Amino acid sequence: MKIVEANGLGLRTRRGWVYRDVDLSAEAGELHAVTGPPGSGRTSLLLALAGRFPHTHGELRRRGPAALGQVAGVHEPDPTLTVAEHIQERLLLLGPVPRRRRQLVPVAAVRARRAYRRDAFAAAIAGAGFTDAPLDPDRYGRDLTPVERQVLGLVLASLSGPNLIVADDVDAGADAPERAWIWTALSRLADQGYAVVASARAVEPGATAIAHRIGDPALPSPALVAPRAAVKADLTPEVTA
Repeated sequence: MKIVEANGLGLRTRRGWVYRDVDLSAEAGELHAVTGPPGSGRTSLLLALAGRFPHTHGELRRRGPAALGQVAGVHEPDPTLTVAEHIQERLLLLGPVPRRRRQLVPVAAVRARRAYRRDAFAAAIAGAGFTDAPLDPDRYGRDLTPVERQVLGLVLASLSGPNLIVADDVDAGADAPERAWIWTALSRLADQGYAVVASARAVEPGATAIAHRIGDPALPSPALVAPRAAVKADLTPEVTA
């Protein structure tokens, strides 16, 4: 089942193209990687795929809700909360899965949201398939390493049981073992039935991801920082052009 489909997607501003002519079709259970150098428009493209940022050209179709993992400057850990508190807060905000939606939400996410009063951290980590995650429940957001921030973002994203999960710059600040672990973690999420789209400078060797290269040096593609005020809250399915 196709979760997100972009045809000729592009974003052009007065400064030029941010990204252009992107064709991407992600089905449930697939991991896609958007690669390119800094300033190639990877972040803006990911936010557009998730329904959080506009595009000016092409068509975008998305089935079901999307959730953001770590996106620097847009969706980041609260520096004053611990990892466990982030998870508890998210579960409280989400509340129990309505009966009418239980058939549509992954079983792991349902179990995590039922278990938040007992052991939210363990349930959320297990639900995401990250029991070997390098994550300390008592560590504050301000102290998290780049990889820990990515892991926490993915765990929080999985709790809502979305169809699509996007995560930005998954290889930023990571060494080779950490990059290998994060790509394996992304594959685990895809294996659970999520469509996963991650951006990176490059795909780690051995990762089972469908790669999409953007930011051809021959084309002007100035970086565009997505301000918080421009991020949309609407995650409903849509067809835009």
